[in-house]
Amino acid sequence: MRVLVRRCWGSRPAGGGPDARQIPQWRALAGLGASPGGEDGRGVRVREKPPWRVLFFGTDQFAREALRALHAARENKEEELIEKLEVVTVPSPSPKGLPVKQYAVQSQLPVYEWPDVGSGEYDVGVVASFGRLLSEALILKFPYGILNVHPSCLPRWRGPAPIIHTVLHGDTVTGVTIMQIRPKRFDVGPILKQETVPVPPKSTAKELEAVLSRLGANMLISVLKNLPESLSNGRQQPTEGVTHAPKISAGTSCIKWEEQTSEQIFRLYRAIGNIIPLQTLWMDNAIKLLELVEVNSSILTDPKLTGQPVIPGSVIYHKQSQILLVCCKDGWIGVRSVMFKKMLTATDFYNGYLHPWYQKDSRARPSQCRFQTLTLPTKKKQENKIVAMQQCIK
Repeated sequence: MRVLVRRCWGSRPAGGGPDARQIPQWRALAGLGASPGGEDGRGVRVREKPPWRVLFFGTDQFAREALRALHAARENKEEELIEKLEVVTVPSPSPKGLPVKQYAVQSQLPVYEWPDVGSGEYDVGVVASFGRLLSEALILKFPYGILNVHPSCLPRWRGPAPIIHTVLHGDTVTGVTIMQIRPKRFDVGPILKQETVPVPPKSTAKELEAVLSRLGANMLISVLKNLPESLSNGRQQPTEGVTHAPKISAGTSCIKWEEQTSEQIFRLYRAIGNIIPLQTLWMDNAIKLLELVEVNSSILTDPKLTGQPVIPGSVIYHKQSQILLVCCKDGWIGVRSVMFKKMLTATDFYNGYLHPWYQKDSRARPSQCRFQTLTLPTKKKQENKIVAMQQCIK
């Protein structure tokens, strides 16, 4: 094992001469200057082979799987891939903390809360689902830079929610990319390794995340086993096919009955349903649709249904199947349970609300008792509302 000598912080002049031009380490790793092996930009002797000292940045369940793989490699004394492993995560309102922190604590790994990144010496950083833009100064601290485990086939779905957008847009193929972080922009660095997998039909984002997290963890270990070679063989991302995967807001969960097809609504449900329930408006009240089901052909041919006018948002209770049938742009979807003041089955909602409504006016048509698109207040209006409430409290 090489002895590492720490010197004062600063860039090492290219070529070694006193007047030589300084090359930032991240540019060197991009092939624009000196490469790993020898000294890094701080004059620290760089290891040319494992075991590596790793600082891991992550938050969620996808990142937890990558951390688990790193920890297992560290515990494997025969292979000697990881010598040191420490963790950086972000603060969480939950007392338990985020999945990455939970795992780190259980595994007795040192944990730092962003922006604290510790003060130790590391060879390489690893990021998975971290959601924070890392500065050039931070990247420069790692002789081999910082790797990112990203659950998409970059440059498709750059951004914080690639798995959700994969499901939301009906992609049939996805994958994982191991890339090298670059400063100032997310997900634009060179690709070190990329593998594709088919998207299982009708899979949810959570189910797909489990598949991609395992794939990404295995790919990460593979890259670390041949890190200098992987870096030297990195390829720039194509300029064509770039798409972005922004964060999902509460507004995304609002169904637009007049615009969305049944397939689009089901994709939305599979993409975000386990995070944010889909929402709609009924009689000026917000209502959450908790469990959506596809409507089978026998229900679609029911005379009670075929005789109804096709008006988006129309809601009918189907007694035999015990589901609510809601009309959308091109057909019908089924709803088994809702959240309206409390959790209700479709039967409970019918008995407690729909049936009494019809009893008030026996001549009323189902199209009059329909779900409508819920429009949530803008962020500015929400902020004004909070200010008004604070003033009332004072």
